Amino acid sequence: MTEDWQYGGFGIYIHWPFCAAKCPYCDFNSHVTRSVDHSAWRDAYLEEIRRAAKQTPGRVVHTVFFGGGTPSLMEPWVVADIIDAIRKHWPTANDMEITLEANPGSVEAQRFADFRSGGVNRISMGIQALNDEDLRRLGRIHTADEARAAFDIARKTFERVSFDLIYGRQKQTLQAWESELKQALNMAIDHLSLYQLTIEQGTAFGDRYNAGKLSGLPDEDRAADMFTLTRDICADFGMPAYEVSNHARDGAQSRHNLIYWRYGDYIGIGPGAHGRITAEGKRYATEAPSNPKRWLEELRQLPAIALTDKDQANEFLLMGLRLSEGVDLSRFETLSGRSVAIDTLKNLSELGLLDQRGQRIFVTEQGVSVLNGVLRELLAD
Repeated sequence: MTEDWQYGGFGIYIHWPFCAAKCPYCDFNSHVTRSVDHSAWRDAYLEEIRRAAKQTPGRVVHTVFFGGGTPSLMEPWVVADIIDAIRKHWPTANDMEITLEANPGSVEAQRFADFRSGGVNRISMGIQALNDEDLRRLGRIHTADEARAAFDIARKTFERVSFDLIYGRQKQTLQAWESELKQALNMAIDHLSLYQLTIEQGTAFGDRYNAGKLSGLPDEDRAADMFTLTRDICADFGMPAYEVSNHARDGAQSRHNLIYWRYGDYIGIGPGAHGRITAEGKRYATEAPSNPKRWLEELRQLPAIALTDKDQANEFLLMGLRLSEGVDLSRFETLSGRSVAIDTLKNLSELGLLDQRGQRIFVTEQGVSVLNGVLRELLAD
């Protein structure tokens, strides 16, 4: 019998919590520190891998993702040992995707070669902007020239390279973003993650915004224009959006992130890492302690929380409708024990926000810009 998670696959996320500097817009679990005991962290990761493997014996690992923080600050031998341990404790797919996030300031040709030798086959780079003034505003510690040089090193070392850009930045015009995006698309790239700048509470940007000191942000109309322009230009370059903020050439999609969006199972290892694990027919949410010192010393997850049928169905829709491929309503019905109201589907379709082909529903181009509203309608009891 097929369990629901098998429709999405199984992956492993490794969180490295340390950065060289904290970006003012970042609300991820990242910390600046002067020194790290890499041997101690390696041992901790390996212990957690052994524990997790006992809970999920025999599963085929399709992807591994080193996120952070700045995982390119890890010693390459630590990364290699983690990959070796994963291969030891689980069967792995022949084409297992192993991604490591990198910041341009931490890129060196020899380190990248060592990561490649250790098993990494995909790099995701946090470039964020292609001009020095905006990089400075974003608190980045690399320059645009360093970003391009780092990308060239990555491209020569790995078959698959992605990078992130942030748009909707302070004082950024529509024309400036169009020019920058086309520069990025002309860098022989096959995957881009393109995020509108959001102001998160608890960040330095959040504090400045609350104090009225963060000027030049786009209004709703300009932000909407930037979003539409981004999707149109990427599609013209043969890199359509396969998810709200992610664009790729055919076959270059992030297989690890697809596990999340297709609502598969994944193990989260490291401070603050989240997981979704199915055991004996029930899906559980896990979350590790976010404090690095506490995680390193205690080496344990917080108690797994069983998700209700409603929780699972809601998460399935929230994740899956971000994808251009949409979701299967029969899977939603199996998870939730109920059907989406026919009148709701009809109404959203008549408004041009949703398409339906058989049992599969898709958010339209018009609907993507109001996705939260579409989801509220679909999830209403």
